Amino acid sequence: MQVSWKTLLEEIRNCTLCPLHEGRTQSVPGEGSPNAEIVFIGEGPGAEEDRLGRPFVGAAGKLLDQVLEALFIRREDVYIANIVKCRPPGNRVPQDEEANACLPYLRAQVALIKPKIIVCLGAIPAKYIIGPEIRITQDRGKWVERKGFLIMPTFHPAALLRDPRKKADLWEDFKQVRDMLARMH
Repeated sequence: MQVSWKTLLEEIRNCTLCPLHEGRTQSVPGEGSPNAEIVFIGEGPGAEEDRLGRPFVGAAGKLLDQVLEALFIRREDVYIANIVKCRPPGNRVPQDEEANACLPYLRAQVALIKPKIIVCLGAIPAKYIIGPEIRITQDRGKWVERKGFLIMPTFHPAALLRDPRKKADLWEDFKQVRDMLARMH
């Protein structure tokens, strides 16, 4: 039986399945259109996201917004979520135990949305969505099909803030996503 959005969001907000809940201000379930054709998946909430309860609202989120806008993709038309729903201490990488506790929530979100395309923003989402063998630098921009979904691994916007040379690659990957979606219509 498929869970409702209301029930799922309540479960995420009250989750205590892993130790991350102990340090959260609030969980960050995700946001966007429940009918999105594209789902973007990041690693986990940062400080601003934890404070506001919204994904991708810090510097990396602003960069993501700019790229979407430049491609005429409205943020409210996509869905944005993370592998883990609570902020890891010090913004560290989520541990397997934490990611595995949250993945059923993400799978339920994807099942409710039924997107055409999933974009993994960075190595961590790619590891859990595509597989542990994925190497973001060499595999970014290459389409993968899993369980009926087209999946595109690409750089996390935060990586571009650290290394602006990656902007051209991210731009090309996002153009591929836009063009693939257009071909699917």
